[in-house]
Amino acid sequence: MTSIADLSTEDLQALRNRVLGEYEAFRARGLQIDMTRGKPSPEQLDLANGMLVLPGNGDHFSEAGEDARNYGGLQGLSEVRALFSPMMGAPADRIVVGDNSSLALMHDCLVWSLFKGVSNEMEPWSEQSGTPAFICPVPGYDRHFAICEEYDIRMLPVPLTGHGPDMDMVEELAADPDVKGMWCVPKYSNPSGEVYSTETLERLASMRTGALDFRLFWDNAYAVHHLTSQRHEIANILELCEQAGNPDRAFVFASTSKVTLAGAGLALFASSAANVKWYLARAGKRTIGPDKLNQLRHVRFLKNIDGLHRHMEAHRALIAPKFDTVIEALEKRLSGTGIANWTKPEGGYFICVDAMEGTARHVVDLARQGGVVLTPAGATSPYGRDQHDRTLRLAPTYPSLQEVRLASEGIALCILLAAIEKQHAARLAHNA
Repeated sequence: MTSIADLSTEDLQALRNRVLGEYEAFRARGLQIDMTRGKPSPEQLDLANGMLVLPGNGDHFSEAGEDARNYGGLQGLSEVRALFSPMMGAPADRIVVGDNSSLALMHDCLVWSLFKGVSNEMEPWSEQSGTPAFICPVPGYDRHFAICEEYDIRMLPVPLTGHGPDMDMVEELAADPDVKGMWCVPKYSNPSGEVYSTETLERLASMRTGALDFRLFWDNAYAVHHLTSQRHEIANILELCEQAGNPDRAFVFASTSKVTLAGAGLALFASSAANVKWYLARAGKRTIGPDKLNQLRHVRFLKNIDGLHRHMEAHRALIAPKFDTVIEALEKRLSGTGIANWTKPEGGYFICVDAMEGTARHVVDLARQGGVVLTPAGATSPYGRDQHDRTLRLAPTYPSLQEVRLASEGIALCILLAAIEKQHAARLAHNA
């Protein structure tokens, strides 16, 4: 299709009439498809159904002879920590296994830093002069932003470049002693899908910070979530921080929420020995121990790192065609129009679309009227405010492949219609 900016007013009006007709036909289908969040599909969850009978009657002892039915074991079973050591990039003794939500671990670490401090030698963030702030790569994860907003932590947006955040901006902001941390989704980032470069990681590990108690909140949520045969790897942030003389800088988080069972997975924390000691001292006040039977269940099911990778290949077989379907629909409808750009992720759970500036909210509304519910426009920015009103986060994993096909065609149509209407309104205003 020709770029709509190059169309004459008459041709633009004719295109608008045709696309409006297509949109009404789309609405008439009466779809009910939810693409708001990156949830595993029922078929993905079924891949882990074998876990439901594990560890099995009588199988409740760890390798060390611990009774997994009882209290204790705050750090998690040693064999579980060993299983996930390659994924976490840390030795087993520097990993903590929690219950199902890595977001809960992030929340706890932030709150403990805020009210207890990151070590016994540092004042709590809330008792220091100034208002604590976090650097927030944009587009980013709305739940990260929600935690900051909940506790009145200022958010400082920094654009992503395709290889990670704009490091010149990050380093400038980090020099402020009120800046206490930074959110990072370094691999198959949510929602852009980009992979942080080694240079970016090295600069994050070694940059000078104004706050001695600065922390990287390293959410490696998609560490093993590949969409192609290429398994992208990133440099080990814990090793880089140690080499740079900042061994305590990174808090690393991950989970099996999108590996095994989303509501019954395992959450993981890894860091320096000092930070693990700090974490366990805080965690010991809120729990007597995690669900160790679930930990045994994961070990029995996944067995080892090779078993984990085989399991993720089965996930890829289910969801990669859905991503291909979305990309195909966007290319078919929007290529050459000049109104949108989109990512082609090689891992993770999202496709990020930059629609015409000033149209994202309208696109979401048009899609909703057509029976396709999308993540609210603005959700990928701090405070829910996308200053350009253009970024859309598409989550194709949960619906069936046929639903994804129908939804994708409709979303592409909505992006086109919103752009045409904006251009049409601008022409009318110009000619008035």
